[in-house]
Amino acid sequence: MKRELLASEARNKVAAEVEEEETDDDEERMKVEMAIENMQKEKPVRFSSKQLAAYTRNYSTKLGSGGFGEVYKGEFPNGAQMAVKVLNHNNSISKRVEEQFMAEVITTGRTYHRNLVRLYGFCHDAKRHRIEWDKLYEIAVGAAKGLEYLQHYCRQRIIHYDIKPGNDLLDSNFCPKLADFGLAKLYDIDITHVNLSRQAGTPGYAAPEVWMPFPVTYKCDVNSFGMMLFEIIGWRRNLDVSLNESQEWFPKRVWEKFNKGELEGIMRDSGIEEKDMEKAKKMSMVALWCVQYNPEARPSMTSVVKILEGVAEVATPPNPFQHLASSSATVPFAFQTQQVMEPS
Repeated sequence: MKRELLASEARNKVAAEVEEEETDDDEERMKVEMAIENMQKEKPVRFSSKQLAAYTRNYSTKLGSGGFGEVYKGEFPNGAQMAVKVLNHNNSISKRVEEQFMAEVITTGRTYHRNLVRLYGFCHDAKRHRIEWDKLYEIAVGAAKGLEYLQHYCRQRIIHYDIKPGNDLLDSNFCPKLADFGLAKLYDIDITHVNLSRQAGTPGYAAPEVWMPFPVTYKCDVNSFGMMLFEIIGWRRNLDVSLNESQEWFPKRVWEKFNKGELEGIMRDSGIEEKDMEKAKKMSMVALWCVQYNPEARPSMTSVVKILEGVAEVATPPNPFQHLASSSATVPFAFQTQQVMEPS
């Protein structure tokens, strides 16, 4: 959820409205709305998220960032300059931080001086905006085509090494653009295996072989793409340690449900509607193929594109996590490596 809060009411009124103990999301939203009602007594403008997206050109120019989120450059239709401060509200932001942010904007809203920043208004979205499933599916297909081009249609094969949602950017039309080629390497198309001089990729997305002292193939990017598909399907991070053990690693949960013939249940839990169920199941099976432990068992991105576009059928995938059965590991090697590498 994103909250953009600009306010103008006395600090003591909001402090009285915000309790010291933790509350659930509904109570928090109610308190924010109450605070907003008080703020509006000072007559600030309540902007819509659509208006602010237009004023900032879809948040294209970042002015800075801090503990609460980012600040973006904007412009009113009359040409007046503005700055939009965005509060990225997620589980990592504590109630205390949110209260500090509220205190900041409340103070700003009470000041009127030529040498102080002026409050124009605020925007509050009580609900998390989700991209429609059809558009998400198009994004997945587009990202697959971009990766297919790198692997099969360039004069030299390009291994990206860091495919993940953060490196799959969207333009104003939600067309995906693969980005961040800082780790990428070019190889002749006939070279089947390459040696890494150092570990590459992001834990949780990087293929298991990337973290081992063995040659790798371009199929390491296929694995990362599969991990990205899981996050599209689940509308969540693949690893969430706040959940119970059976749910914290989403890819393995997808396999377990698929193996039991209960895949539709996990799709519904992710908010996928009945009309989109077949595409979601297809994407899940593609993801399970892409993260096969053996790189040779992973499909080419050409095959992935054909399956997602409906040109080819997807076969039943084998268990991609069979290698974990002989150990006590419940999460992928890449996550374990991350934990080991972190300083104590």
